[in-house]
This record gives sequence, C-alpha cells and structure tokens, in this order.
Amino acid sequence: MRIVVDASVVIKWLFADPQREEHTQEATGLMAAVVEGGIAVLQPVHWLAEVAAVLARATPGQAEEDAGLLFALSLPVRDGPEILRRASRLAIELDHHLFDTLYHAVALETDSVLVTADAQYLNKARRLGQILHLADWVPTD
Repeated sequence: MRIVVDASVVIKWLFADPQREEHTQEATGLMAAVVEGGIAVLQPVHWLAEVAAVLARATPGQAEEDAGLLFALSLPVRDGPEILRRASRLAIELDHHLFDTLYHAVALETDSVLVTADAQYLNKARRLGQILHLADWVPTD
C-alpha cells in the first residue's frame, strides 16, 4: 500500500498529545509504519513547507527542530504538471484550498490513498475515492 499523508496527519505525528489532538495514536502508528518501511509514502512537493508554517505558529520554540526532523525523513515527493492540473480541478470543483487538493491529486495520479484527519476536506472529496480518514486507518501486517 502506498499512501499520501496530509499536514493534518503530520502535525499529529509531532504533537502526539491526545489532549491536544484527536487520533494521535493512529498517526503515531502510521508514522512508525512509514519509518520502518512497512508503508510506502509519497508526498506533494509543498508538504514540508505547509507543515513548517503550522509549526511556526503553533509551537514556535520547537518549530525549527521539528521541521529538521521531518526533512531528515526524506519522504519522496511527486511533482509535475499532471499533479498541478488535477489539484487545480479539484480546488475548483470542491471549492477548497489548493494546498489541500495537492495531496489528493498526488494520491489520485499515483494510485495511492490519501490519509487525512481533515473532516471538512474528506466530506467534500470522499466521492472521488482514494481517501481515508486517519481514524479509519488500520495497520496491516
């Protein structure tokens, strides 16, 4: 299985605090599977910048270190005109921010599954397929 994880999931990896964020246990398990190589991951090119922007606002004292840790993961990215075209069509069709639709575009263009904790986007995009709520992710053996 190959997945794309959006910023809503990556943030839960870092915060890992069930009092602050729901589904941190699922996010942590998913991250462990990615790091251990049990699940292949593919990201849009902007993923790290988007997460770093959230970190700079939410945890300014820890943001640089956390961004460095994420960079060190060297997660593979997918970029190209087909991704941008698909993301643009999704943003227009769903009336949603392009940064969110870029994750889904990567999943749709690469036969991957987007894992998200963003219920608003999930509700808009579920009918398009290849998307799963983090709460529904189940580790595979």
